[in-house]
Amino acid sequence: MTLEQKAGQVLLPFYTGLDEKSHAATVQRLHLAGSIIMGDNVPKTAEGQVDTAAMAAVAARLKGSTQADGRTWPGLIGIDQEGGLVARLRAPLTEWPAPMSYGAAGNPALAGETGKALASELGGLGFNVDFAPDMDVTAGPQDPTIGARSMSGNPDAAAGLGVAFSQGMLAAGMLPTVKHFPGHGSVTVDSHENMPVQNATLDQLRNRDWKPFQAAVGAGLPMIMTGHIAVPALEPGVPASLSKQSYAALRAMGFKGVAVTDALNMGAIQKQFPGESAAPLALGAGADLLLMPGDVAQAHASIITAVKAGTVPAARLDEAATRVVTMLIWRARAGAPQSAAPGSGSALSQRTSAAALTVLAGPCHGPMVPGSVRVAGGSEQDRARFAAAAKAVGIGIGDGPLVRLIGYQDPPAAADVAVALDAPWPLADSAAPAKVALYGRSQEAFNALLTVLAGKRTAPGKLPAAVGHYAPGAGCG
Repeated sequence: MTLEQKAGQVLLPFYTGLDEKSHAATVQRLHLAGSIIMGDNVPKTAEGQVDTAAMAAVAARLKGSTQADGRTWPGLIGIDQEGGLVARLRAPLTEWPAPMSYGAAGNPALAGETGKALASELGGLGFNVDFAPDMDVTAGPQDPTIGARSMSGNPDAAAGLGVAFSQGMLAAGMLPTVKHFPGHGSVTVDSHENMPVQNATLDQLRNRDWKPFQAAVGAGLPMIMTGHIAVPALEPGVPASLSKQSYAALRAMGFKGVAVTDALNMGAIQKQFPGESAAPLALGAGADLLLMPGDVAQAHASIITAVKAGTVPAARLDEAATRVVTMLIWRARAGAPQSAAPGSGSALSQRTSAAALTVLAGPCHGPMVPGSVRVAGGSEQDRARFAAAAKAVGIGIGDGPLVRLIGYQDPPAAADVAVALDAPWPLADSAAPAKVALYGRSQEAFNALLTVLAGKRTAPGKLPAAVGHYAPGAGCG
């Protein structure tokens, strides 16, 4: 490969809007590794749903552009599809609950089954890499970024569930991406805006935040994402994504796969490293794949300049490109990713929400509400979904006790029944005789909720992280 081709193989860009044709030309011209699809790249129908045929055509065009220079391995066509809040593709695809559902359900087999089903729907549209699962260990309410994206506040549980989910994805032919090393669940700043600092000692990190990543390495998972988090115990003032010591720590775990940076257009990087100067720094530090530089052509040029100047050794670029290409050849040998119809996982999504649903206060058996309730909070869509699920179990809307839905980052609430739709933290200070953690806001999640409120089923879930005075493991299950 030429220097230009190798520089392209370590870059995975984004683009804006729906003009994939010009982006495909850029991918071809710069020999890029592939593309990531973001929310504004998703073609929609007149009804506002994902146009799945058009989405598959976009993925095919972009994949074709990666092979136009004669390479025989497939390009990366990636997406962020974790479930819950982070999902670029929604209806008619299955809407999955937040990953914390797997921690509340405490069932690795269920997590694996879900990972496989989620990946199969993505595979049907032409994707071959998903930047999931999030294997961060959440520290609770002081964690502003990860929250219900984390599977658990228990490192061993997060490790086991995350590996199971990843292995399900691999079984469907999808490359999973474990994130965000060295751990984003126990820092108090959002790296989308500014750079968090992780002040834990290395021993503390090994016993908590690094446990899931060590498990991922032990399971042979192919890709780990580094976060824009400074760790003074490793390299003060430098985000892990650009830190030689951080990559050395990851490799010391035995990791031989592809180390990919978090998006290089995030605030934590752009504010400190303007002009795509982060790209050669990350590569030189030990990154193999550089995700979403703000200007991919400038990043490509800066890598070539750095290699020619010797500030990034040519052998480092060779190593990074070799790892990426090896992963893609390995993936291709498994055959095409499995393909499942959009929405085919809806029954599994509901089963997952039903297994996770956690009652922190209120009765564990029998109806929690009478035949009619009032509902407030959440979004208009949340309330409509609640009403549809209520109708299905014979509960009316208009009179009776107040059920308040608490969405992402909403404050605690007063009600007869408080329902946390995402992370359960607001339940700690909510004034309500009944408190329920749902970990999702899909129609299937609301269906599971209403069967419990109506007393038709019990709630087996257990709290995967502390919520105020409610200890991990609290619940009726």
